[in-house]
Amino acid sequence: MSEPTRFEPPISAVSEPYWEATRERRLVLQHCDSCERTVWYPRVLCPHCGGTDLTWSDACGHGAVYAVSVQYRPGHPALADRVPYAVALVDLDDGVRVMTSVVGCAAEDVHIGQRVRPTWEELSDGRNLLMHEPEA
Repeated sequence: MSEPTRFEPPISAVSEPYWEATRERRLVLQHCDSCERTVWYPRVLCPHCGGTDLTWSDACGHGAVYAVSVQYRPGHPALADRVPYAVALVDLDDGVRVMTSVVGCAAEDVHIGQRVRPTWEELSDGRNLLMHEPEA
């Protein structure tokens, strides 16, 4: 394990399958077997129907920027050397909206409707943090 260079999200019993998949740079999302809808973020109950039959399945992670905010002041001291950076809501083709960072381009160039693909940033414990970059 190396020293963290950013805030690293905690692992809970509910989110453990998600974080374990990120060790292989795989994105997995919960699927409700009762109402057949995709669920994000990890939880014990489906937010759509209240069902508890949630299973994990692989996702593609590609999507389009729904909203973006360029941060000129770091949201956490460990991000001070990253400003400016783009925080975006991305509508994944998998059927959910995620909050993510868009990297691989100038933060000011990220725009609504922009197509993005998943990329990963390694965390100190071997997990990877989902981020997005512009599609080529």
